[in-house]
Amino acid sequence: MIKKIDKNADRKRRHIRVRKKVIGTSERPRLCVYRSLANISVQIIDDSVGHTLAAASSLDKAIKAEYAYGGNVEAAKAVGKLIGERAAEKGIKAVVFDRGGYPYHGRVKALADAAREAGLEF
Repeated sequence: MIKKIDKNADRKRRHIRVRKKVIGTSERPRLCVYRSLANISVQIIDDSVGHTLAAASSLDKAIKAEYAYGGNVEAAKAVGKLIGERAAEKGIKAVVFDRGGYPYHGRVKALADAAREAGLEF
């Protein structure tokens, strides 16, 4: 019998493995990416206290007005730029990158590159 591969379970397993090493502190919070088929979102999290310091998503009004579909590379670039601007407002310059178990290409890479261009260091 052929069993269907559960890609999300594999992703969660990779994410748990990465999270053992990637920990956000108050000096360098964690930039966490979540990618779905239709949208992409990102948070800057301080794991020492468990608070989200800044967040951006393709569902934000500014991005949704410009991009009808949030599941493409262009929308991911806009989300990366937005999270970089929001981090700068909060005084956050350096973060650790948590790709959430997703491969580092496509939308995840576009988001990371745009966040770097907006001033985040990782």
